[in-house]
Amino acid sequence: MNTALDRKRILIFLALAFGIAWAGGLVIYLTGGLEGSPFAYLILTVVYMGAPTFAHVLTRVITHEGWGDLYLRPRLRREWPYWVVAWLAPGVLTIVGMIVFFVLFPHYYDVDLGAVKQMLATQAELTGQPVSEVNPWMIVISQTMMALILAPLLNAFATFGEEFGWRAYLQPKLQPLGGRMMMLAMGVIWGVWHWPVIAMGHNYGTNYPGAPWGGLLMMIWFTLVLGTLLGWLTLRAGSVWPAVIGHAAINGIAALGAMFVKGQPNPLLGPLPVGLIGSAGFAVVMLALFVKPGAFEPPAADVVAAPEAAKV
Repeated sequence: MNTALDRKRILIFLALAFGIAWAGGLVIYLTGGLEGSPFAYLILTVVYMGAPTFAHVLTRVITHEGWGDLYLRPRLRREWPYWVVAWLAPGVLTIVGMIVFFVLFPHYYDVDLGAVKQMLATQAELTGQPVSEVNPWMIVISQTMMALILAPLLNAFATFGEEFGWRAYLQPKLQPLGGRMMMLAMGVIWGVWHWPVIAMGHNYGTNYPGAPWGGLLMMIWFTLVLGTLLGWLTLRAGSVWPAVIGHAAINGIAALGAMFVKGQPNPLLGPLPVGLIGSAGFAVVMLALFVKPGAFEPPAADVVAAPEAAKV
């Protein structure tokens, strides 16, 4: 395990990860924003989310680092429990946060699922078909099951672009800071990296009290609580794939709370997991990991003396 910060490689990686992503964000902004740009989806999924992976590869090439310790070996036979946690925990924790939000703010809960009915009506209008008479609760149940079962697989291609950079490259480089400081630094960096798209309305919109500054700060909180779980899974599994799956899982189920909402709750609070209360389940897990001794240390079998990093 590294004992000293490789500052030069960390700075090169960060310059590339931020530079590529924020350049893509600028193109989105100049061509109409997240809602108006014809290139928004393509740039977000390929350029923005792919930037950490591009940065990982380019940093290794530029600094002649070599291709060891890529965290790509699945190690599924030995570490399969962490894959299961990665697959299911984001969905469960999202639902926990959503329930906490609606318990605290019951006036925002719509037992009639008006948002789902409106979605069905909109689809009928676009297709010219009669409004579906399917029970809205069946839509919610089916969408939830698809998010829990299929989303971790279907979204993995996009989330690999982030995780192969953040968890497979930057996180090991920050281990000399100590486990807790490593996770704090990862959360802040990951959150700030999102800022251009958050300022354009991603996750929180633009019409909320304190916009966009509240969203920028809240994104750091969310990346801290989610990133701690993903970082812990990477450490314990010795592989980036559980983080890829966990990130894909949260992307697939994050919008579930919107199906139950009436009125306009403050998105900085919830019910989505990017809000303070919506992230309650993730926050509890983060707290438990932060107080558990040795939670952020690699398994003993994985701790080997690392060769001195090649000079840049």
